[in-house]
Amino acid sequence: MELKDFLEHMNSGMTVTGGSETHLFMHKLSQEALRLTAELNNAYHTPEEIRSLMSNLIGKPVDESFAMFPPFYTDCGKNITIGKNVFINAGCKFQDQGGITIGDGSLIGHNVVMATLDHDFAPEKRSNLHPAPIVVEKNVWIGSNATVLAGVTIGDGAIVAAGAVVTKDVTANTIVGGVPAKFIKSVDNIEEKK
Repeated sequence: MELKDFLEHMNSGMTVTGGSETHLFMHKLSQEALRLTAELNNAYHTPEEIRSLMSNLIGKPVDESFAMFPPFYTDCGKNITIGKNVFINAGCKFQDQGGITIGDGSLIGHNVVMATLDHDFAPEKRSNLHPAPIVVEKNVWIGSNATVLAGVTIGDGAIVAAGAVVTKDVTANTIVGGVPAKFIKSVDNIEEKK
């Protein structure tokens, strides 16, 4: 299996059967991701070096405007797409096999978890995995310790409160929070802090 075939399988949303060729390829990719994240996380790197390491990890260039404070963790890396002017704070964990897209101008807080895989509910098929993408649109702010689950889209300008667990799509320009995350208010109704 080649990376292109793996990504096509994962991005189609098809089940990954435990022990299958796709599942074994996923484990192979995880070894590369573990090596690259160890290099990223275990020494000081300049912003330029961080961008270079992230480009290697995700398999495509990140923009010069991208910034991140390590440590950063992923067990794949190859299905992450990052826009311009994105900032990822320390301690984030991305399980990106199902696809994670982060739009321009988005801010990802400390220790955010994004998980794009679910295990099968049936106990006899529990090793099977069901991928679904996470899409973070433009100018989104995800607060510290939030968790975003598979299949969720967070609309332009939305805010996810710290500690929220996002299980459903978030409408553009809204604030959500809680477990599970629920609508709190519209961003348009908030006066800017002075």
